[in-house]
Amino acid sequence: MSAARFDDGGRPGAGGVPASSGASFATGSAGTSETAADVASAALAMDAGVNGGAAAATDAVTLGHVPTLRIELRALSLGHRQVLHPLSLAPAPRAWTAIVGPNGAGKSTLLRAIAGLLPFDGTLTLDGKPWPTWPAKARARQVAWLGQNEAASEDLTAYDIAMLGRLPHQPWLAPASAADHAAVEHAMRQTQSWDWRDRALGSLSGGERQRVLLARALAVHSGVLLMDEPLAHLDPPHQSDWARIVRGRVAAGGAVVSVLHELNVALQADTLVVMDGGRIVHQGPPHDPATHDALQRVFHHRLLILQVQGRWVALNA
Repeated sequence: MSAARFDDGGRPGAGGVPASSGASFATGSAGTSETAADVASAALAMDAGVNGGAAAATDAVTLGHVPTLRIELRALSLGHRQVLHPLSLAPAPRAWTAIVGPNGAGKSTLLRAIAGLLPFDGTLTLDGKPWPTWPAKARARQVAWLGQNEAASEDLTAYDIAMLGRLPHQPWLAPASAADHAAVEHAMRQTQSWDWRDRALGSLSGGERQRVLLARALAVHSGVLLMDEPLAHLDPPHQSDWARIVRGRVAAGGAVVSVLHELNVALQADTLVVMDGGRIVHQGPPHDPATHDALQRVFHHRLLILQVQGRWVALNA
């Protein structure tokens, strides 16, 4: 698939669930379903006494195979306007990649292309195989997605929403297994949403809702986790909890890619991908002076980037 237009109809939806109907789920050899013991052993490692504790639960996650994901894009247009120009990106396993840049830079569009949600001129591969050749269900076990302003059934309980993340692990029309229930409880405790598991999604605040949707994505236990503006509606303490969860995924070998407007959080990532005008203008670690220069350029030198107590922070100039 060296010079094809990427346009795949079967693609992952929110929480790693294929956006197509359940009937399209195909059984694939890639990716393995989890056993109750796998997930329960992780869940038992949680300290349930610390607020249902995101920090305590974070390191308990167990991931299976972590695939390599790579995009080689020549062009992506929305309507008659080209919004992405030639670029390539291959998020590393055991690393957190943060995509940053000014409004309109193409950050969310790039992430949606990486998730197989937008057609483009180029190639997208998972473990070296073209994305469309993967069965949808196998693909959904490997790559989980949390998008901006995710739509969800408002009358479903928070627990049922989080359980949707387990669909890639379930046979067609099969009930949830012990492993599924353990994975959902673990994810909801990580995001500190367990206490309102029986409430309807529509009754939750914006921040509470976002934590439930994050739990849905975490419950997939995918090797790759893609998140577009995951900190929306979260207050600073819960933003810190999110960063700890990401670090736990990375420690377990996972690849995390997030689009962030919160530069102070993004500067905690392993790699910053700086975008402007539909192009990647720089990739590098947050401590690299070249990364700081790139941030200054795309934000028109309106930032002060400083190191405070061993952590890089960005302030308005």
